[in-house]
Amino acid sequence: MGHVQPCHQCTNHQWSQFLHTSFARLIESSGESFLPGSLYVLATPIGNLADITARGLAALTAADVVCAEDTRVTGQLLKAYGLHAPKLVSLREHNERAMAEQVIGWLREGLIVVQVSDAGTPAISDPGARLVEAVRAADLPVCPLPGASAVVTALSASGLTAPSFLFHGFLPPKSGERRRTLAQWRQTEYSVVCYEAPHRILDTLQDIVAELGPERRLFIARELTKTFETLRTLPAGEMLAFVTDDANQQRGEFVLVIDAAPPVPQDEGPSAEALHVLATLAAELPTKQAAALAAKLTGANKKALYDHALTLKKDRE
Repeated sequence: MGHVQPCHQCTNHQWSQFLHTSFARLIESSGESFLPGSLYVLATPIGNLADITARGLAALTAADVVCAEDTRVTGQLLKAYGLHAPKLVSLREHNERAMAEQVIGWLREGLIVVQVSDAGTPAISDPGARLVEAVRAADLPVCPLPGASAVVTALSASGLTAPSFLFHGFLPPKSGERRRTLAQWRQTEYSVVCYEAPHRILDTLQDIVAELGPERRLFIARELTKTFETLRTLPAGEMLAFVTDDANQQRGEFVLVIDAAPPVPQDEGPSAEALHVLATLAAELPTKQAAALAAKLTGANKKALYDHALTLKKDRE
């Protein structure tokens, strides 16, 4: 997701020099070795180039083939690190299944293949899953090399405390389908993480307000790890106003985290007055009839009164 950029204080030349002097030592000292005939699934930076890992650089150095979502984007990434892939090929959503057979062939020849997306972790709303599926089905090794992920990065900075989350990926582009999707999360006990494009961000925020209410808390992460990064938590209605009022907040790439629904207030049960009426009636009437009449007279929940009447009857027995 997105494009990469150098560390905020570094020029490309300074950054390249830093990589060669610092990361090269890390790679050498790690003793990392890469197995021939293995597919390495590599996470690359989502913005700041400094977020590459030493293992990631080592993998790119060792690779015989790099499978890239967009060879131009990955070519620029390799250039920034002072690297060159012997073979850089395009593996995109439309050709992933067909290319999987080619990759399996390379692996059986003993080549080291590295799979990357334009930014972030492959197969997370990006190509990669079908390739991994095919390689595993061919009984060949797949090795994940962890690193940057927009999902986890956004969650870590959100301050939202739900113990679990759902990653949905991109919301539907059309409002009707998008609102039906959002409606599923009116009473969720977990946070929901979504990606959104800049040209749809206002419409999506409007739909969130309409379906989940203006008070539902939202966290917005715009241009994560880049120069003009925005991190903001607000009620949905205020978030819509914030983004509407600042055109700069309508540019770039977005991760939205929708907070879990607020807990539904627990029913405190029938009032003392309702229980007194029930007890009086239950002394003279059958339990079911007493509960129904007490509910009619007091407005209390009939089932709760019936359950209480059964307890009274059991106690008397």
